[in-house]
Amino acid sequence: MDHIAGTAELLDRASDRQGSLTLPADMFGYRLLADPRLNKGTAFTEDERTAFRLHGLLPPTVVSIDDQVNRRLHAFREFHTDLERYAFLRDLQDTNETLYYALLGRHVEELLPIVYTPTVGAGCASFSRLFRKPRGVFLSIPHRSRIREILANPQFDKTEVIVVTDGERILGLGDQGAGGMGIPIGKLALYTACGGIGPATALPILLDVGTDNEANLADPLYIGWRHKRVRGEEYDSFVAEFIAAVKERWPHVLLQWEDFAKANATRLLERYRGQLCSFNDDIQGTAAVATGALLAAINVTGEPMERQRIAILGGGSAGCGIAGLLMEAMVDAGLNPEDAASRFYLVDKDGLLVEGMNDIVPFQRAFVQKREAVAKWTLGNPSRISLLDVIYNAKPTALIGVSAQAGAFTESVVRGMAHINKRPIIFPLSNPVSCAEANPADIERWSEGRAVIGAGSPFPPLKRGGQPFAVDQTNNSYIFPGVGLGTIATRATRITDTMFMAAAKALAGMSPARHDPNANLLPRVTQLSDVAIDVAIAVGKQAYTEGLTEGIDSKADVEEAVRTKMWTPRYLAYQRSMAGPYV
Repeated sequence: MDHIAGTAELLDRASDRQGSLTLPADMFGYRLLADPRLNKGTAFTEDERTAFRLHGLLPPTVVSIDDQVNRRLHAFREFHTDLERYAFLRDLQDTNETLYYALLGRHVEELLPIVYTPTVGAGCASFSRLFRKPRGVFLSIPHRSRIREILANPQFDKTEVIVVTDGERILGLGDQGAGGMGIPIGKLALYTACGGIGPATALPILLDVGTDNEANLADPLYIGWRHKRVRGEEYDSFVAEFIAAVKERWPHVLLQWEDFAKANATRLLERYRGQLCSFNDDIQGTAAVATGALLAAINVTGEPMERQRIAILGGGSAGCGIAGLLMEAMVDAGLNPEDAASRFYLVDKDGLLVEGMNDIVPFQRAFVQKREAVAKWTLGNPSRISLLDVIYNAKPTALIGVSAQAGAFTESVVRGMAHINKRPIIFPLSNPVSCAEANPADIERWSEGRAVIGAGSPFPPLKRGGQPFAVDQTNNSYIFPGVGLGTIATRATRITDTMFMAAAKALAGMSPARHDPNANLLPRVTQLSDVAIDVAIAVGKQAYTEGLTEGIDSKADVEEAVRTKMWTPRYLAYQRSMAGPYV
């Protein structure tokens, strides 16, 4: 039996899965019930209710966590809208974390679209109106001098992973200001539910630098800093102060950048990835899941990686991240880097990226097509090379969308891909559903059932051969929980692009299509925990190979470190300390 000095230490021991815990003498009654990380609700035993003065504060029946899960699932299903279901789950998370993760883990396929995309987008848009209890940390420009003081809170002593956003580019919805906090909260929920990262070690952070969303600024209920979004030198210095404070507070923390706008995402990653263990999920996580899915897709199409030609609609950080990792896969397959880069066709708001165009940013340069390569193309409009022009001239084997332009994969585009490919690969990856480049059902119809489809958000099953066929949700939830678990378990000091390639290959290795070309590209969502373990082991082994781990003596130690690190939602037995005033 362990005597625990306070909640932070208690949570640490809980993460270590001790069988029972001794709570401080002053932790009883409503104070215990109000702590979401300690509360067990109606599962408190008779002895615990006596020891902690809970009789009368709870109904008399003692139930198991299984009974609680069933009751909460029934209540969840009674709501009429997904936003109501989202608010219900957020309330449960803020009331009883163990029960929340038990429910989410057991019913991940049903609950994932609510906790994560697409409903999390609506949750962010309504965040101020739904706000009830504090979770995570809001760091605002007016309080920048207090960053270290705020982060010093003992509640955060055990932090191992941070997801941070500034709320400027939330999914395909744009600037949500302080409402962007819904994304770090949702991402970290999947770190725990799928990757087994203890919830006491996960910290969501919102950098509140203002918002350019006029609806937010005019909304009397908006909870964020009412100020136009700060940019330039003041923005950069604020981020620098934040990073310095994080490094000082948690030298070994994993930091995930999330939903930063195009102007900031890549440059912040490049500026700080060498200073602390960090990655950008929109760039690297999206790239890894797209690469894993495409590596799986070649088992279906029969077209090897070195012969792929890839059109990407969306030339921002996500599109270029995908291109970069896929290019490395082509190099691994035997192409030289220049030849591999020439096989990518990035189409942005001004059309195909071609040398000499204005506003080409540094991270796009590797994938800009040469003028002579397109000089003899037949074009609908010579001043702007459209996606349809690319399809009929470059004849891509794969089409990937990260543009947030709903319906951009038109019937003409899909039929064009189907005309030049026996099995065209078409991935509309933008989310939420309202921003998807195409509905998979339309792609299926327009391609006459021949397209290999992956979508960023969940869609209803298709009909193939008279049977339902699940649409592959080519979503980052297949990647980042495992990357986080592998990184934390091996105490990796940095995250490299080769670690993301290892993650992509691990995901592809679990593809049902490897054994049956008529099967799905990705494992079912119900297998996300298994996927996270395989990805974590691959990432950890790659980190060890690169000399980036601490406390790992050999590759053989990685799997044990990963499995030992995983937290599972279960109630521990509580006993009361005999010390203190309550005796």
